[in-house]
Amino acid sequence: MGEEPNHPEQPQDPGEMCITGVQQVVITSIHATDLTLGLRWIPAGFHVVIKTDGTECQTSNKLVDVDQAIVRWNEPILLPCEPSSKVRVSVYASFELGPMLCHGELLRTFEISVGELLDHSQNSHAIPFQPKQEDVVSPCTSLFMTLEQRLSDENDTAFRPLTILTSRDMDALVLKTDAGHSSLARYRRTQNNADLDQSIDHFEHALDICPMDHPCRPAALFNLATAKFVSCQVNKTRPDLDIPINLFQDALHLRPTGHLDRPITQFHLAIALLSRFTKRGFQTDADAAKKLLSDVLDVCHADSHIHRAALLAIETCALHSAGSTDAKDLGQKGPAASMLPLSPDQLADRAEQCVKRNEPGALDEVISLHYDALGYYNIGHDCRGQLLGNLAVMLQTRFERRGNDIDMDQAITLQTEVLALCPIGHTDRSGALNSLANQFSIRFLQRGKDEDLDQVIILHREMLALHPVGDPDRSSSLNNLANQLSTRFEHRGKDEDVDEAITLDREALDLHPVGDPDRSSSLNNLANQLSTRFKHRGKDEDLDEAVALDKEALTLRPIGLPYRSESLNHLAEQLFSRFDYQGSYEDLHQAIALHREALALQPLDHPDRSSSSNHLALQLSTRFYHRGNVKDLDEAIARQREELASYPVGHPDRSGSLINLTNQLYNRFDHCGDNEDLDEAITLHKEGLALHPDRSSSLNNFANQFSTRFEQRGNDKDLDQAIALHMEALDLRPVGHPDRSESLNNLADQLSTRFDHRGNDEDLDQAVTLDREALALRPVGHTDRSKSLNSLANRLSSRFEHRGNDEDLDQAVALDREALALRPVGHTDRSESLNSLANRLSSRFEHRGNDEDLDEAIALDREALALRPVGHTDRAKSLNSLANRLSSRFQHRGNDKDLDEAIALDREALDLRPVGHTDRSKSMNSLANQLSTRFDRRGNDEDLDEAIALDREALALRPVGHTDRSKSLNSLANQLSTRFDRRGNDEDLDEAIALDREALALRPVGHTDRSKSLNSLANQLSTRFDRRGNDEDLDEAIALDREALALRPVGHTDRSKSMNSLANQLSTRFDCRGNDEDLDEAIALDREALALRPVSHTDRSMSLNNLAVRLSTRFDHRGNGEDLNESRDDLRSALALLTHHDPRRLLVHSSLANVHLSFHRSGLDDTGTGEDTDSLNAAMHHIKTATNVVSGGLLSRLRASLRWVRHASEHFHGTQLEAFTTSMQLLDAYMSMTASASSRHNAMKDFPSTLSVDGASCALRSGDVRRAVELLEQGRTIIWTQMTRLRTPLDSLQDRGDHAVALTKKFGDLSSLLDKPAASHPEGTPRVNVEAEATRYRRLVQDWNGAVEEIRKIEGFSRFLLPPYSLIFKIELSCDAIIILYEQPPTSIQLPTTLQKLAELVLAFKEALPKDAGPEGNQRALMEALRKLWDIVVRPVVENLGGIARRGSRIWWYPTSLFNFLPLHAAGEYKKNGESVSRHYISSYTPSLTALIRARAGHDRFPSAPFVAIGQNRPAGALFTLDSVEPELELVRRLLPPPPTVSFSKITSVDATKSRALHALRDNTWFHFACSCRRSIDEPFNSALLMRDQPLSLLDIAQMDLSLHQFAFLSSSETAVGTTSTPDEVIHLAAGLHFAGVGSVVGTLWRVDDSTVHRLVKAFYTNLCRDGTMNSKRAARALHAAVQSLAADRDIPLHQRIVFVHIGI
Repeated sequence: MGEEPNHPEQPQDPGEMCITGVQQVVITSIHATDLTLGLRWIPAGFHVVIKTDGTECQTSNKLVDVDQAIVRWNEPILLPCEPSSKVRVSVYASFELGPMLCHGELLRTFEISVGELLDHSQNSHAIPFQPKQEDVVSPCTSLFMTLEQRLSDENDTAFRPLTILTSRDMDALVLKTDAGHSSLARYRRTQNNADLDQSIDHFEHALDICPMDHPCRPAALFNLATAKFVSCQVNKTRPDLDIPINLFQDALHLRPTGHLDRPITQFHLAIALLSRFTKRGFQTDADAAKKLLSDVLDVCHADSHIHRAALLAIETCALHSAGSTDAKDLGQKGPAASMLPLSPDQLADRAEQCVKRNEPGALDEVISLHYDALGYYNIGHDCRGQLLGNLAVMLQTRFERRGNDIDMDQAITLQTEVLALCPIGHTDRSGALNSLANQFSIRFLQRGKDEDLDQVIILHREMLALHPVGDPDRSSSLNNLANQLSTRFEHRGKDEDVDEAITLDREALDLHPVGDPDRSSSLNNLANQLSTRFKHRGKDEDLDEAVALDKEALTLRPIGLPYRSESLNHLAEQLFSRFDYQGSYEDLHQAIALHREALALQPLDHPDRSSSSNHLALQLSTRFYHRGNVKDLDEAIARQREELASYPVGHPDRSGSLINLTNQLYNRFDHCGDNEDLDEAITLHKEGLALHPDRSSSLNNFANQFSTRFEQRGNDKDLDQAIALHMEALDLRPVGHPDRSESLNNLADQLSTRFDHRGNDEDLDQAVTLDREALALRPVGHTDRSKSLNSLANRLSSRFEHRGNDEDLDQAVALDREALALRPVGHTDRSESLNSLANRLSSRFEHRGNDEDLDEAIALDREALALRPVGHTDRAKSLNSLANRLSSRFQHRGNDKDLDEAIALDREALDLRPVGHTDRSKSMNSLANQLSTRFDRRGNDEDLDEAIALDREALALRPVGHTDRSKSLNSLANQLSTRFDRRGNDEDLDEAIALDREALALRPVGHTDRSKSLNSLANQLSTRFDRRGNDEDLDEAIALDREALALRPVGHTDRSKSMNSLANQLSTRFDCRGNDEDLDEAIALDREALALRPVSHTDRSMSLNNLAVRLSTRFDHRGNGEDLNESRDDLRSALALLTHHDPRRLLVHSSLANVHLSFHRSGLDDTGTGEDTDSLNAAMHHIKTATNVVSGGLLSRLRASLRWVRHASEHFHGTQLEAFTTSMQLLDAYMSMTASASSRHNAMKDFPSTLSVDGASCALRSGDVRRAVELLEQGRTIIWTQMTRLRTPLDSLQDRGDHAVALTKKFGDLSSLLDKPAASHPEGTPRVNVEAEATRYRRLVQDWNGAVEEIRKIEGFSRFLLPPYSLIFKIELSCDAIIILYEQPPTSIQLPTTLQKLAELVLAFKEALPKDAGPEGNQRALMEALRKLWDIVVRPVVENLGGIARRGSRIWWYPTSLFNFLPLHAAGEYKKNGESVSRHYISSYTPSLTALIRARAGHDRFPSAPFVAIGQNRPAGALFTLDSVEPELELVRRLLPPPPTVSFSKITSVDATKSRALHALRDNTWFHFACSCRRSIDEPFNSALLMRDQPLSLLDIAQMDLSLHQFAFLSSSETAVGTTSTPDEVIHLAAGLHFAGVGSVVGTLWRVDDSTVHRLVKAFYTNLCRDGTMNSKRAARALHAAVQSLAADRDIPLHQRIVFVHIGI
């Protein structure tokens, strides 16, 4: 019982325990539960002793009532501050309330640290205890202590302990008393007489040393009296009760009226007197005892233990007074008095005690005594029937406790004899019938023999006949017979039984009209039968009536009545059933509320509390499943833990409680993925298994836990253990056992799982055999036959998928049809059978392609969905199932309606699983899959983006530890990989790889899905290798695919996928390294994979394509014509298998194009049925067709078109120009889907920079100059064009009617939304947010394109936003020039040069610029380059313009490709009177025709010119000041006309910030910038004008609408030169201002000197403002004149004289 308790002495001064100025730890309350549980005596009270640092603090001594489960002490006790300090806590039951002689009996003691106590307190965790040694139950099952930490206050006495004891000067009295109590307690446990004798010795010694006037003498007398009395009870040789009676009387004398311990003394004295009365028969003893007990009843509370004990003693006294011959002593039994058998009444009394005490030895003894008595009371004796009946009950009891079938059989034999002794007409026949029926019923439940159940019903029918109408017991017989009929219905499924049971219960209810006290019970009985029939037939009326009956029953049991909790539970269960069927959450919430109320009415020791707690936990768990609130699940677990704590080790219900808690922990593991929950569940189940009386059921449950852990971790040992446990459970359920079929099914399930994991045919065959046996045990008429039919159907279907035996599949369909027939319309499980048959028919369709099967499957799913209307809990499942079926039909027939309906169904299913629903992630994945399928078929980017968004949300709902996280990781990775293939965003690919790596880590070796993760990661790494060329990626991909293939041996359903994947990787490595072994292995793998994919297989087309590509590659490498012929034939077969909308057609057409090109190059005959015999034409046809597969996606089509361009150009094919045109259109469409300018620039780098130029050259060679111009314009400045389109005015459309006005508004609104700056995403922004923004942008682009198409349908707007045709300017491209004249067809000029010479000339200019650049230098190298430029490029153009444009006219240069880096405006002979372009024409540049037309159309003169001069002499980060800035701005101010012609403002120095500059750009239409420029070659949109705080970047300018702005002058260096990576995009500051809307811009081609700027600015503005007006259209002439004026100044180097250029009008 723990260590010896310490003993009280004189209290210490409470003030000594205060700790001032430091933190205190104080126990503020102590709660103890079940203090009286298991005690063998009535204590006076209970108290707690806290010992720490040599000091003991004791609480007050508390009385405890009978129904009081929890005792609370709210008395502060001070503890040490140090968390590591140890505290010993002891709980005692005291023997007295007055002056205490000792602590009392030690119930519990334990040692714990202060820190641990604080932790328990903060987490509200009680400290539970198991029963003590040799006890089944024992007092104090748990202790909870509340602690607080506070700063001490020396004036605060509230925290001082109530009583403080020390351990010093303990005297012999206390020691002897403690020793006596310990010995007596030990005797009560062990019944060892030596302990009792020792106890008496200690108490006698204590009394001897306790003086007469000592305050503790009454306690010493009482203790000795108690021990002496016990001794008299057990030692019949010393029955002298006078001694303990005298001692009790002496103690009572010293405890006068009012003394706290007087009632307990009176009670014990009364018991002793009653005992003497039974021995000697002195009536005075009985009278005195009655008087004492009456006094106790008068002064004690009715709910106190002493009051209850006194009341029981009075009743016993009354029995004795009536003449009972039993001399028992209030609970102590003795041996038989003689060898004669006991009387039947004595035996009955013994039997009753055995049933209550559960003592095995006593039960055996009583049974033996009954057999002895039967030998004495032979046949014919009047008592024989009584003895036979009692012995039958005893044998039945022993059977229930030990499970020996012989006992049960013997009990029935004996009870049958009892019935024979009660012939018809005998008054006891009804009771004998009832007893025998009960025993047959018990044996039926144990063995499941139909004969026993039939016999039960026969017996109950006879009993009913013995209770005719009017008999008071008729209603009881009606209910009993109804219950047995209901049991037979549940076992055999005969409708007649349940209908008769309901009829009987209705009659019983009629016998209990309103007002009858038993009406509520009959209401419950009828409700239960109706509920049973509802579960079988599914009629709402039955369930609704059951609910109504239970509600009436509840009203008949108002608050305060004893059976209210039972009615609450019944009604809760009916509501829960209705929720399960109809899905009304009100029913579920009400059921939970009812269970809560029931639980509140049931104290801890209530026999039904555990049942209520279980039901509440189940329903909380169900609500968690539907709503996803983890608090419900946590509460369910807490309920189960509370229940388990109330069942200590040894308790018969502990095993069931362990199983219940196990199930809830498993549920939480399934949701949260915490392995600790799963491990704890298995540990608890192991304990439960050892304790569970129904070992087979526990084995099955235990096996399920191992199976779950196997699914989570993939450890084969867990699966094997699950199978072993199921096999053991099956052995415990031999043939004839009612649950054998269940065990057969369970074992079959696990064997099937192992087959799926390892592919061992024996497992699958054994599973089928087991299911067949289970089905045989459930013949026609069995209630569970439909379940066995479905189970066997599932197994046969699996075997069909593995071996392809049609008989298995057909038999599975037949079994499901039979199961469905057993569940007619109205059956609650009909929808499940409909879905199961639909699944089977769908599988047969996939195998044989019979449309009837698929259509029937869909019809069945539709019926199932109709049976699950809105509100049904399983509606979401039916929605998903029908969606999957429609998706299959779409893939087979290509009917868009099926796929769209599937998506709509999945959307509804998702709506039914809102945020928090446990299955929401499943619905998200399902909808994502459908959207992905639609994307694959139609190529709609919105579908793909939504699928990714759904997969991301699903992944977020499956955090680390979730069992399905790996699935979500793979799904999202696949979607991102698809998007990468479509759009080429490296972030998608890298993220996909990261996700697949995480998924693989969650599927270690042995995991069932590891092979899937291996393949997925391998595919992603292979794709990245193709993208970046890192050999490590490719080698890792091959290693992963090999491991995956090894995990999918011959016979595995996914083996073909692994083969294809590995073949792809090996083929890629062959292309990279040229190892023939890789190619041959790849082909071998492709052939085997193809053999595994028959004609009806959905992926056969891709296997054919893969093999064909590999064979074509081998032909190119080795030249074997058979390979090429086979490749062509395979591809034709693949194409024939694909529907018109299938995006994979793009891939097959591309492959066919490559094969035909191989035929063309090799010169082999390419004759084939239905094909163009010209191999080259056939190749071009297929590649053209590939570009037109809309569902293939823009990026794939664009790449295909570029291959078309390459091959058509290589072979000078007639489709070359069409190929270029198609490529330009696809490039424009692809770029429009990119939101930001910088991302468009990066994307442009992936495509040929000379695409438009090469296309225009092709058009010129074809004589189509107009097409050449269109291609140039379409392919030039794509980035700028995308932006300027959004700022196109539509004023002229306003007068074309209401539709045109609406279109104008729609176009303007969409353009405004798209023209907004792309959202910036700082580092760390979730990908889902970035993708949502990108998806929104693409959707806006699609809407905008639709609006443009609508506008083009209006008369006069057919070429809206299409490339223009005419303007007078010159274009340079390739080695041709095109001259476009106003309202005349363009003309082309062949230039006397080549691209190679042009490249050399560009390099020459670059090298010549810095040479001899000083004032004294003549820059001969630069002059030579300008002369060459004149000779080979400019002069032919000028000569052709001579007859068209008069001297002094304006011309616009539209340079492309390399011409962008040549100063065309400065070309000339550079000799005296030499020719030059500047002598003939005034040169300007334009980045595109569209920009020039837009500038001309939108810039009218205004009466006043708001002009701002912006200068920055010391930008951020500069080390010195630019001295020329302020003079330059002042010069500009002086040269401009005065107000009101010009409204001039200036921003300089500290005021010239980025924000001020942006405001100035918005508020003025003329600008002059004098500041430094930063040119960014890699990221040209980051090029900027440098301000005081931040750069004013090109991107900032491009995002502004400057469409009303007239002119800009940029005097900084390199403001008009683009980048070599994307020359035709013309990305520089001057072009940016022009595209933003500024009509006329002056910029520089290279570095410019301050002196040059000053002179040029002065000359320019002098010429511009000569007449005192402002006109931006004169800017080109003003610049021309200024440059001419500089030419005469020989101090200015040549490269500085030609550095400035004009752009725009």
